[in-house]
Formats: sequence, structure tokens, C-alpha cells
Amino acid sequence: MSLRLQMLQIARVAQKALGDSSSLVRDFLLRQLTPEGGGADRAGRPDLYYTIFVLAGLDALQAEIPTTRVEPFVNGFGAGEHLDFVHLGALARCRAAIGLQNGRPVFSDGILARLEKFRTADGGYDVKPGAAHGNAYGCFVALGAYQDLQCEIPEPLRMVQCLKFLETPDGAWGNMRGMRAGTVPATAAAITLLHQLGMPINAAAGDWLLAQIHSDGGWLAVPGAPIPDLLSTATALHALACLDRPLPGALREKCLDFVDTLWSAEGGFHGHWADDALDAEYTFYGLLALGHLTV
Repeated sequence: MSLRLQMLQIARVAQKALGDSSSLVRDFLLRQLTPEGGGADRAGRPDLYYTIFVLAGLDALQAEIPTTRVEPFVNGFGAGEHLDFVHLGALARCRAAIGLQNGRPVFSDGILARLEKFRTADGGYDVKPGAAHGNAYGCFVALGAYQDLQCEIPEPLRMVQCLKFLETPDGAWGNMRGMRAGTVPATAAAITLLHQLGMPINAAAGDWLLAQIHSDGGWLAVPGAPIPDLLSTATALHALACLDRPLPGALREKCLDFVDTLWSAEGGFHGHWADDALDAEYTFYGLLALGHLTV
């Protein structure tokens, strides 16, 4: 199962936790669609990256996706001739989410050819073309794009080798070479990628992740961070599921309480306690976290 479908499968379980509030989340996500048909960024502008999360959130809630509104916006980017790395990945995901890649190999080939310009000398991917070393985030975006366009990533073992160089002395992963301590998002990305590629993962990585839970629930992005955040929490839970490491009951309840503190009656989720804004990205991470904590 692809990265996208694996996350969607879990996020759909969030409806059990949300109950009647599911409709509030659905309506919030629908409000994030701009008149141009794209998902709104935090400044209210249409953006392919945020469109990913609008579509994924609606899919997770089993709501009807307004394809006729979104399709012209997505088609307007063609094969991504002028897009950066992150938005190339977003284009692939959006096309997959509304079925545009089916029977349109010219677009898939063009997107992936451009994506390969960001492959690094060590076999990974970076957001800048021509970089020597890849990072966990770049590898995650690239593998997801290949899967979304129903293509096999070239030389996957070279990506595994890139991830090996990102391991940190504390048993986790950083997002670049030479880091002395791991970060939760990079570690979660590496675990998820290795799981997707069928590679063995040291159980100590799960121990490290569990050690990063805040005393009030939720995950810290890095050891010693002042507060937990929703992205780290959702991705850590997903990685632990890949490792088949269920949370003990008391920690599960604390994490549920943490996610609840970030939900707004407007239907969206905040990224952390100091975040005043709501957006589609963190709302999807809220659904993903709830799904993992509800199964």
C-alpha cells in the first residue's frame, strides 16, 4: 500500500473519535478551497501544497471531493514545468487524489523527469537541484510522488543508503548528515520509508520515539523542545504503527487529550499550543493522529 493510501486508511478512523463533529471538520476543509480551486495557504492564497491536505482530509472523512472545482486548478500546472521540488510532489499527489494520472502518462513522465533533477549524488533527494546529499523529507516526497503516479522509484537501495548516512548517534535520524541528535519528523519519515521499502528497522528507533513524548501528551519535534506539536505527533504515531509498537493506555489517553486541545469549534486544528491559525495541513495531521489513537 502506498504512503498516501496508508495514511488515508488510518485517517478515516478519526471519524469514530470525532462523532458528530466530523461535519464541522468537513465544512472547514471545504472552506479552504479558494475560488481558483486550490487549497488555501495561511495567507489565503491557492497553493498546490495545501490542496494535498484539503483533498486528503475530505477523503478521510468520506466526503464528496468537488473535483470539477479542483481539476482545472491542478491541470493548470501541466507537468510541473515551473514548479519547485515540494510543489512537484504536491502536483503528483493532487493528480492521484482526483484520478488525473490514469491514462495520462505524458504528465507522469514529465513530472518524474523533473523530480529526478533533485536526486542527489548519494541516492537521496533534496529540495535544491544538484545537491550532494539527500535528506529524509526529500526522500519522503520523492517516493510518494512515484507511488502516486504508479511508477517504481529508480534504484531504491540508493535511497536506503542515503537514509543510512542520516542516522544519529542517539539511535534516530536527522534531516541532514552530521546531526548529533535526531528529530521526530525526520525519524518518523525514515522509519516510514524503510517500512515502505521492506527494509529492517532497529527496534531502538521506536524506543527513541517513545522517549520524546511530552509529559502532557503529544510529541516534541526535537529532544528538549518546549512544547509538542501536531505534525510531530501524527508522524510519530504513524511511524510507531509501522514498527508495530502500540502506545500504552495511559500515554494514549494523554495524547488524545493533547490533540483535543488543538481542535477548534471552527472545525480545524492548530499546529501547537502557540499557534493561532488553522489550516488544512494541520487539520489532516489531526485526523491522522486521531485515527492512530482510535484504532
